[in-house]
Amino acid sequence: MAKKESKALNKKEKNSKDKKSFFKSFKGELKKVSWPTPKQLVNNTIAVIVIVVVIAVIVFVLDLAFDAVNKYGIDKIKEAVVSTSDETENTEAPENTEIDENAENTEATEETSTDETTEVNE
Repeated sequence: MAKKESKALNKKEKNSKDKKSFFKSFKGELKKVSWPTPKQLVNNTIAVIVIVVVIAVIVFVLDLAFDAVNKYGIDKIKEAVVSTSDETENTEAPENTEIDENAENTEATEETSTDETTEVNE
């Protein structure tokens, strides 16, 4: 049992040593970092804010432009398609009436032929 207790104590000591050495090395690394001066920090912050605002304005303008093109351009394309389809329907209308007249004539002849056959059968 004494061996198990001593192993547990050794692990605790080792863990505490590891933690202490970690924080010591962490602090040493932070000392090596080259931190910006307050003037550099302000200049860099202003540059980032200006760039973000400029990009936001560009995206806003492009959004408005694409929305206008989409709204008015698509409507004009739809009108053009509708007008061309109306024109094609108008040009096809006489052909359709001829076909309809032929269909009516065939229906009329069929009706007369069925009437005649019913009269003959009676």
